[in-house]
Amino acid sequence: MSAVTIDSATGCLVIGGAKVFPIGLSEAPAPDGLTRDGRNAWAEVSSAGVNVVRTGLRDWSLAQIDAQIAAERARMDAAAVHGMFCWPRLGNAGNVPAAGGSVEEQLLLKIANGLKTHPALVAYKGVDEPALGGVAADGLVRARTRLRTVDTDHPVVITQAPRGTAASLTPYRPAFDITGADIYPVAYPPGQHSDLPNKDISVVGDVTKKMVTAAGGKPVWMTLQIAWSGITPGQQHPNIVPRFPTLQEERFMAYQAIVNGSRGLIFFGGQLTQVMRPRDAQLGWNWTFWDLVLRPVLVELTSPSVLPALTGPTAGAVTASASDLQVATRQAGTTLYVIGVRTGATTSRVTFSGLPPKQGGSALAAGQVLFEYAQDPLPPPIQPGNEQFRHVQVSSGSFKDWFGPHDVHVYRFNLA
Repeated sequence: MSAVTIDSATGCLVIGGAKVFPIGLSEAPAPDGLTRDGRNAWAEVSSAGVNVVRTGLRDWSLAQIDAQIAAERARMDAAAVHGMFCWPRLGNAGNVPAAGGSVEEQLLLKIANGLKTHPALVAYKGVDEPALGGVAADGLVRARTRLRTVDTDHPVVITQAPRGTAASLTPYRPAFDITGADIYPVAYPPGQHSDLPNKDISVVGDVTKKMVTAAGGKPVWMTLQIAWSGITPGQQHPNIVPRFPTLQEERFMAYQAIVNGSRGLIFFGGQLTQVMRPRDAQLGWNWTFWDLVLRPVLVELTSPSVLPALTGPTAGAVTASASDLQVATRQAGTTLYVIGVRTGATTSRVTFSGLPPKQGGSALAAGQVLFEYAQDPLPPPIQPGNEQFRHVQVSSGSFKDWFGPHDVHVYRFNLA
């Protein structure tokens, strides 16, 4: 059994002594599913950096609980084979009545006792979107308190809808160890999913900041869009036109959530077969979106170049000259990372200020722009691994760079 704790300096998970930035799928493909080229589905998603899959049931049954737990442990076995963790729903067991001995309490204890020893258990998922569903916090608090009597080693995560105020969500704080919200802004018309006035994809940052406030110092995981009900036509909504995030939009939303405080990302909707290509629908998962959009984003986020910025603590206060630039500064060892995201629609050259000197006191002279390449001089011949990241020149703790609409740049500076 691996105890899962939360790093107080960053909000990241700590598993086996290592800090982990959760990258999850909800729902993931089936454990025995296949990609379009016949590869095992979980081997594929794991290879791109996915380390958490949402599992479990919405409705657990006392009459079937032993078989249900056995099936869940089998899914955990499959996840462990591929180096991933499971995040099982508590479902109906996540809301415990005040009277002792309820069915919900019995289910909760059986689930926790049945799963807590499995090394692939990362956390429990509490009742989904409770504030929107009118589920009072009291029963969720009781569920977490009762669960803690049998399992103190795995956090409880509650995901809210992107509606309501931070104050309206604050009563749920005692019910979770980690919170967050789902936010799916890409649709026709845009911005239907949130009740905020911002209908641009930059609403992701607004909702993230709200959840950070509602969390009161506890970590936040944001759930981002593959697909959702607002893009799925049906008898009730025959005029809906499916719309998916582009690669640029998905990358922007992921980094904007991170810049505004998310310490984990979950991606929802790959299982919605009604808006897939027929071949993907036959396989049960949206592999076209995976190949064109999500996989490239996750490969970048979980690369050795970028991942230390996601698990590192906040450091310093680098600022940007443009009002529509959001900036996060992180440090891992002697490496400083600056992530800049443009929320607006303008294109301009932006000045960043406030970079520290090197550890010996000498001034920084240059930094790298990760996953942006400039072969100068052009190596003859070009071989994988000898590409050169684009550089920015630093003078007096400042540098300049171009940003277009919804642009993201990730900078790395060596302070040694």
